[in-house]
Formats: sequence, C-alpha cells, structure tokens
Amino acid sequence: MKLNIRKLDVKKDSRGWLTELILAKDVGGKKFGQLGVTVARPGQVKGGHYHKRKKEWFCVIRGKGLLTFKSIKTGETKDLEIGENSMILVEIPKLHYHWIKNVGKSDMYLLFYTNEVFNPKDTDTFNE
Repeated sequence: MKLNIRKLDVKKDSRGWLTELILAKDVGGKKFGQLGVTVARPGQVKGGHYHKRKKEWFCVIRGKGLLTFKSIKTGETKDLEIGENSMILVEIPKLHYHWIKNVGKSDMYLLFYTNEVFNPKDTDTFNE
C-alpha cells in the first residue's frame, strides 16, 4: 500500500501556530486555493489586514473567537462571535479589514480556506 504523506510546515510564534493543509498541487488542480488551520492562544489576535481580490472563509472548530470586520470604504465595523458553540462558516468580504481574537480560556482553532495559494511576491494582503 502506498500512502501519500506530506510533513506539514508548522509556523509558530507567541500567538500560536499556523499550517497550510491542502494545496492545489495536492488535488491536481490550480484552482483549488488552500485550506489551513491556525491556533491562537487565549487573548491573542490574528489578522488585521484586508484583500482586494482574495476570498477567504473562516470556521472556528474549537474554542471561541470574536471576528471583527471594518470596511475600508465607510469605516463601519461589525463583530461576530464564532466558535464551537456557534459553529458557522463565515465568508470574509473583500475590502474589509478583518481580525479574530481568541476570547476563550483555551486555544482557539481556526480552519480557513483561501481561493488562492499564498504567493509571497503577490500577497494581496494589506495591513491596517
């Protein structure tokens, strides 16, 4: 039996960790994008940027997060509590700053999908 196994590149810092799970090359196509998971320690914030073209979806699969959006056009903000007690999938709107704070007492696990594979030469990621 031949198994296709790939060691994950886990990036760690004081806030938690992140790894990219399934890439387009893993499924034989260029239009897949990427699926990943990131962990945030209690009280830590991840994000704080917006995209002009990328589409992202977030789902907190363990813990509790406060997802905040801020329109770059109007400045309007919206908070949304998501997590294992509110298991929802949220599409992140383009041209909105977005960040998520772990508001629970344990690590928060965020599953995310991006319709583009990360390209360090063209990130489409603009910090606040």
